[in-house]
Amino acid sequence: MKKTFLTLAVLSTVSAVQADEGMWMPQQLPQVAKQLKAAGLKLDPKALTNLTEFPMGAIVSLGGCSASFVSPEGLVATNHHCVYNSVAYNSKPGRDYLADGFLAKTLGDEIPAAPGSRVFVTKEVRNVTQQVIDKTTAALEGKKRVDAIEKNVKAIVAACEKEEGHRCNVYPYYGGLEYYLIKQMEIRDVRLVYAPPAGVGKFGGDTDNWMWPRHTGDFGFYRAYVSKDGKAADFSKDNVPYVPKHHLKLAKDGLKEGDFVMVLGYPGRTNRHRLPSEVDFTFSWDYPNFVKSSGERLAIIGEQTKTDDAARLKYAGMVAGINNYYKNRQGMLDSYANSDFLARKTKEHAELKAWVNSNPARAKEYAADLATVEKLIAERQEKAKRDVNVDGIFPRLLGTARTLYRLANERTKPDAERKAGFQERDLPRFAAGVKSVEGTYAENVDKALVMHSLKKYAAQPASEHYADVDAALGIRAGMSDAELSAAVDKLYAGSKLGSTEARTAWLKAKPEDFKNSDDSFIKAAVAMYEGSLKREAEGEEEAGKMQQAYANYMKAKIAFMTSKGLPVYPDANSTLRVTFGKVAGRDHGTADGLAWAPFTTVNGVVAKATGQGEFNAPKAQLDAIKAKDFGNFVDPKLKTVPLAYLATLDITGGNSGSAALNAKGELIGLAFDGTLDSIISDWDFNAANTRSIQVDLRYMLWQMKHVDKADRLLKEMGAQ
Repeated sequence: MKKTFLTLAVLSTVSAVQADEGMWMPQQLPQVAKQLKAAGLKLDPKALTNLTEFPMGAIVSLGGCSASFVSPEGLVATNHHCVYNSVAYNSKPGRDYLADGFLAKTLGDEIPAAPGSRVFVTKEVRNVTQQVIDKTTAALEGKKRVDAIEKNVKAIVAACEKEEGHRCNVYPYYGGLEYYLIKQMEIRDVRLVYAPPAGVGKFGGDTDNWMWPRHTGDFGFYRAYVSKDGKAADFSKDNVPYVPKHHLKLAKDGLKEGDFVMVLGYPGRTNRHRLPSEVDFTFSWDYPNFVKSSGERLAIIGEQTKTDDAARLKYAGMVAGINNYYKNRQGMLDSYANSDFLARKTKEHAELKAWVNSNPARAKEYAADLATVEKLIAERQEKAKRDVNVDGIFPRLLGTARTLYRLANERTKPDAERKAGFQERDLPRFAAGVKSVEGTYAENVDKALVMHSLKKYAAQPASEHYADVDAALGIRAGMSDAELSAAVDKLYAGSKLGSTEARTAWLKAKPEDFKNSDDSFIKAAVAMYEGSLKREAEGEEEAGKMQQAYANYMKAKIAFMTSKGLPVYPDANSTLRVTFGKVAGRDHGTADGLAWAPFTTVNGVVAKATGQGEFNAPKAQLDAIKAKDFGNFVDPKLKTVPLAYLATLDITGGNSGSAALNAKGELIGLAFDGTLDSIISDWDFNAANTRSIQVDLRYMLWQMKHVDKADRLLKEMGAQ
């Protein structure tokens, strides 16, 4: 791999990093080999750079969660909340897998996961910066730059995906300063194998979410299936379990405080390189607005589904997701309110600008782009405030209609010329999305959510409305609630897109079919099309300017940090990362002044269990705990079964389901959460506070053996 300026900067500075800070790209690990060894790793750090060898070859992505192969027959371990939508999708009144749990007794009993479920096996990571930003592209600005980057990326992806059954993506790093190609085998036949009851997998619910002590058994299992020749394939009864080249072995020895632990997974996004203006906007406007709107949405869904069990199940996944982020954002706001984060960010940025301007050569290279970044960010933030209510005003099926119409128009072009996201490679995703609606949509709930946003939008002055949107929806500024309700009723009543068959038929329709339709949602989609393309082009003009300026800002920041001997690792961006630390409680900074022990145990389940709501532990589990039916899973020090543990690991959303490994690379649990006062580490890493929460392997195995009798799976994993 050719080393760019950025790579050299990273490699020259990583020696200064703390062991528990940093979401490292696998190829960076040899540069922190001394820290890894000092922390306790018994493997050769170089082995972790080979994505097709042990243990990296066992780590997979679910496209939003992390997971790992834990058997030679494609069994995939992840979090309960990562398989939650599949459990909900397969649940119906009278067959509530959410409440009762699901266990396939045989391979034949394993059921298809929710539509669109995938297991992605990473095969290659390659620096493609010089191909994405070639000399021609580097000279362009605005939308022309965005178009050129997209064209180059599509060419790289097309060449990569010539190998059938693989999904390739190009990800930006360091604000678009570098780009890497990620090649993954895309396994499309994913089946639900086992999920414990909600009283285990969601024990403590939203009350305990992001909290410690924790007693949530957040684990579940999928299986990856392929055709008989080992190729990725759509669901078929003739498919067979995938045979991974590597799978994780289960640890024979339990963890204890101070032990080395590392997590391998796909963290979603961190923001540690953001500018002060972005920090201020996020915590003074964006997150407060998100928390407020999330609370309102939860209340609406609760009201609309309180007497409708079928609708409740359909929206269970959405409710869980909203609740998760609601508490996450509020926790960040609380931490921010008690910190000097913005002041420190402002001081650091002032120092960066002073450093740039203290040298004529640096000023010439960086100063203009630093000013441009600030200007573009301010413009983007003003637009976000104006459009805050717009997204929520579109009925879900109208959104589907808009996507289908865009797809029809893009399909009139050669594949290479289509907009990214609307190429032939994307058609399976569209088909899955069309199908998934049936298990996650109820008209009364959707309509109530839309009305809530429409009232806010209608209250905005006409100057803050989009004329094409208003005309398409039949609304205007200043409309009364009764008038809005009538317009919304007319929209919903005039569409047949609530039918899966009707939606599916539009996947292959031509643009003229849409233009000739009298379906209300289709007509609205056609009416808004040109306006949306115009706004998209305006956004791309801004994005092109931002990419160019932000990348140069990051280049300046990396050079500045390097001059100070400080670490430079990329913000998380949903690509494979490694973080390492140790099992550790906390003896300071807790809200009640009490120390946090590093482990919780099953005894805490009995203490918390109420028999209802979020603390409705299954009777079979409580009986086993009270009878001390623990088998070989007792910790000698704790005298009972350990349930969860804290570690000094740098994780975030997307790490859910990540394999937690010991010093020998053996599975010792699954990461599933962080503590509420440390989640601000997405923006501002705090080594003293940051703790990740993992479900202990011993608890997983105990629940499977002594409570749910999942003997087939235990044998398959080599646990008995």
